[in-house]
Amino acid sequence: MTPTSSASSELRAADRRTRIAILAFAIVALTSAGGELPARAAGPAPRTISVFAAASLTTALRAAAAAFEAAHPGTEVALNFAGSPTLVQQIREGAPADVFASADAVNMQKLVEAGAVAGTPRIFAQNRLQIVVAKYNPHRIAVLADLTRPGLIVVLCGETVPAGRYAREAFTKAGVTPPAGSRELDVKAVVSKVALGEADAGLVYVTDVRTAPDTVEGVDLPAAHNVAARYPIALLREAAEAELARAFLDFVLSDPGQKILGDYGFLNP
Repeated sequence: MTPTSSASSELRAADRRTRIAILAFAIVALTSAGGELPARAAGPAPRTISVFAAASLTTALRAAAAAFEAAHPGTEVALNFAGSPTLVQQIREGAPADVFASADAVNMQKLVEAGAVAGTPRIFAQNRLQIVVAKYNPHRIAVLADLTRPGLIVVLCGETVPAGRYAREAFTKAGVTPPAGSRELDVKAVVSKVALGEADAGLVYVTDVRTAPDTVEGVDLPAAHNVAARYPIALLREAAEAELARAFLDFVLSDPGQKILGDYGFLNP
């Protein structure tokens, strides 16, 4: 006799209960015998280095870090960008960092004198200053003296920030008094204000102007008025991953590392 639909459903349900009971019995038997259920294999946690770097290095070091991670599977480069004085303060207050890359020797020297640096800092890149203006240069700014025109809103970095100190040096070379205006914590803030129309011009690095090509452009300074910004990098004494951090430093100074920096506008040391 053919079972009814209701009977068929009951048979299937009974079959499922039987299979569940058999599985439960097997698990109990395995556990009682001292066995363990197989666990999903987990790969080792990535080794991480923390790199504190000047804000002007943001795009270039992100690219360098990605290339380093690709060449060293199982590693991760955690990047922290800010103005060099801010990073020095963070490190001196105990922020965990393995590597420090400064936009000038002055801020690096503060950590050297504090005993926070292992070994000797090495120059790994150079940069130049450029006037940053809105796209198509609506105010027709051509030289540093133009930044003193009445009505222009000009922003610079604060003088404790390398770009701010370099800017003052450039104005001195040009025989121009730096214009009044806001003083920012890092070059990214200067570029942002010009890009958003909150300022008419600023003075930053060539590499900073290249980070926002759709909204700003750069005006070159005469060589006699420009300044060579030299970037040192160093291993920190409290580095948790000293060996891996040294490998990162070596990579940044290697030909492949230097090519990446060059692609973003930095000059060789």
